[in-house]
Parts: sequence; C-alpha cells; structure tokens
Amino acid sequence: MGKKNNIWVYLSLAFGGLIFAYPFLWMMSATFKPEMEIAKIGLLSANFNLENYRAVFDKIPIGRALLNSVFVSSCVTFSAVLFGSIVGYALSRLQFWGRDLILGVILFTMVIPFQITLIPMYILMVKFGWVDSYLSLIVPGMISTFGILLFRQFFLDIPQDLIDAARIDGCNDFAVLFKIFFPLSKPVIITVGILSFMASWNDVLWPLIVIRVRELMTMPQMVTIFKVGGQAEGQIGSQLAAAALLAVPIVIVYAFFQRYFIESMATTGLKN
Repeated sequence: MGKKNNIWVYLSLAFGGLIFAYPFLWMMSATFKPEMEIAKIGLLSANFNLENYRAVFDKIPIGRALLNSVFVSSCVTFSAVLFGSIVGYALSRLQFWGRDLILGVILFTMVIPFQITLIPMYILMVKFGWVDSYLSLIVPGMISTFGILLFRQFFLDIPQDLIDAARIDGCNDFAVLFKIFFPLSKPVIITVGILSFMASWNDVLWPLIVIRVRELMTMPQMVTIFKVGGQAEGQIGSQLAAAALLAVPIVIVYAFFQRYFIESMATTGLKN
C-alpha cells in the first residue's frame, strides 16, 4: 500500500507541476508559431519558425540590452552579496553601541514601498549627474536589506568556537568572514545572489526613469518600450518572443541553483 500511495502522490505532483508550467510552455511554443496559430491552446505546430525572434532582433537592439542587463545585474548581485555579508557579520558577531538600533532601522526600511523613495532617489541621481549612466542602475541596488537579514540570521548559527579558534590564529574580522564564514555560507550566498539578480534583472520602473539613452537600456526596459511604444506593431508573436528572451535567463539561473535556494530558506530561521 505504501508504494501505491507514493505513486499517486508523485502522479499528483507531476500533474500539478504540469498545470503550473503549462502557461510558460505555451508562451515558449507560441514564439515559434505563425501569428495565425498563436490563439490555439495546443503546444505543437507543423509551421514552427524563427520569424518572431528575427523581428525582435531587427526592430530593437535586444542584444545590447541583454549585455546591459547582464552587466548591471552582475554588479548589483556581487555588491549585494559582498556588502550584505559584511553588514550581516557586523550585526551578528560584533558588539558595538547602537547595533540593535541599526538592525531596527534596516527592518523598518523593508516595509517602506519603493514608490515612496522613488522621487528622492531620482533627485539624488540628478544631483550626482548619474542620469543616463550605469551608476544610476547599479548604485541604488548595491545594498539588499533582505540580504543583510539573511546573512545575519545564518551567521548567528555558526558556532562561536570557530571564531575563537580563528582569533587565536591571528585572524581579524575580515579574515574570519571570508575564510571561515564564507565557505560555510554557500546556500545563503546563492540565495541572496538569486534574489538580487532577479530583482535587478526584472526591474522596469527605475530604468525607465533614469535611462533615456537607447544604448544603455536594459532588457525589461527595452521589451516594455518594444510593446508599449508600438514597435511590435501589434504582433503577439513578436511580443511573446521578446518576453521569452527576458524570462529564459532567470529560469536557467534558478534551475541551476534552486537546491541551494530551498536549502537556505529551510535552514535560515528568523530568530534572535
């Protein structure tokens, strides 16, 4: 009975997974179909072609936008992991006046909607002269408050004996962080990296505000302009192809690192 029950469980999970994945599979299939066949609910077609993708690459510099998004998202991800781990280490292992106050301020900023800080942030970008530059896309995302919290909670679970042994060997705080904590923190590093990369990659509103030079536009910005600006000419296939080019990198990244992402979510408790 146990094996039969497991079979039904697996079949139910497979069916549920197919239901959730079907819209994405349909979108990917529709990008290869002629315009007249896109309305069909089926996935297969005898007339698969690359015309929709060819139209996207002919009408907009999607390749340059892809490189811009990769560069910006990579810089934001690296910075969020680096600075988040440093701040998380300080808040979890160092004793200094105002530590709990700083943690409270960080937690408070997590409940402030981005729309409230949008105008002040844009004014800062204008004052610094960073409008229409990579700095306006990278600098505001270099610190992740959620990443700081994840690192702090993960570092609290690392035994103090490891730190004491490192101190005896002459390690300072940076050595403890990068030589002791980092090798043990692969799940949380990957989790913060995935979340930061996804947030930066999918951001549309902020790039639309600070970037007006076509050569600096990111993928979400370019895809939005392609659809809303009329360059798609109402062709659903071209719009879906542009959306697929935007979504596939995120799907690939998550598919490779989902095990670490789930492990970090399961082992990092919000305590203390």
